[in-house]
Amino acid sequence: MILEISDLSVGFHTYRGAVNAVRGVSLSVDAGEIVGIVGESGCGKSVTAHAVMGLLPKDNSFIKDGSIRFMGQDITHLSDEERRQYRGSDMSMIFQDPMTSLNPVLTIGQQMTEGIIHIKGLSQQEAYEEAVTLLKRVGITKAEERMKAYPHEFSGGMRQRVMIAMALICKPKLLFADEPTTALDVTIQAQILELLDELRREMKMSIVLVSHDLGVIARICDRVNVMYAGRIVESGPVDEIFHNPQHPYTRGLLNSLPRVDKVDDTELPVIEGHPPDLLYDIKGCSFAPRCGDAMKVCAACRPNNENMGKEHCVECWLPARDREEGHHE
Repeated sequence: MILEISDLSVGFHTYRGAVNAVRGVSLSVDAGEIVGIVGESGCGKSVTAHAVMGLLPKDNSFIKDGSIRFMGQDITHLSDEERRQYRGSDMSMIFQDPMTSLNPVLTIGQQMTEGIIHIKGLSQQEAYEEAVTLLKRVGITKAEERMKAYPHEFSGGMRQRVMIAMALICKPKLLFADEPTTALDVTIQAQILELLDELRREMKMSIVLVSHDLGVIARICDRVNVMYAGRIVESGPVDEIFHNPQHPYTRGLLNSLPRVDKVDDTELPVIEGHPPDLLYDIKGCSFAPRCGDAMKVCAACRPNNENMGKEHCVECWLPARDREEGHHE
């Protein structure tokens, strides 16, 4: 197992108090697989990824509880110096917005070679040759010419390919892809996802794909974790989650997707209401105020993590209710 997160809780100190952004997350990633984390904005997806990478802001963040194990070693509370032994070499990250992640006043070649020299200790010429090879590998034509270009001279898809190339400098064992297709059109999006899947197989690396787009998750992920208000509310194989969703939030996300087999003018359903304020403790199910099937127990007690079979788990009271009703029948 490459990554194992157990009961991780992450918070941020604010002027209003401590915000509990991640509240008891547990997930695992096996060698060579792609695991998705999906949910609406603010649910804790990126915070979980940044906690693993050691990229949480130092001034106001804190890990309240839980553990992060990478390749068998507990890395939860490593120092910055100790983190650098892993970050960039054994684990790497593709960030959300390639335009703001790339330095606008440096050429692509300068940014690529700087990372290669720093991490691998190669000479300037060796770093240049490796950077050109990496750019070609991610599908950038005329790589030698592109090395002299600035980020604003690249399209969104090309900038994202540069970010992927930079993340692959040391052939990491684990790659976090944080919204790698945001703001890209569907054609370029498909190309980026296909590239990630191809690189995963070629380099035998694991990928954690963070996204709010279920279509992206369905395309290349092996397993998916559905996150809501800082918790994983449903997890399992992609096919099982998409064909047999058990949590009302998961069903709401799936129902809100546009479908090509529906030709009428019916408006897409929406999930009414708003996520809870994570400044405050939540006694029961965090989705209860927005759930049309909520019961009294949902607001009073946090639901158990029910095993639905086929490695499919859901944090919800409804399966227990359905079993009880079936038993009475």
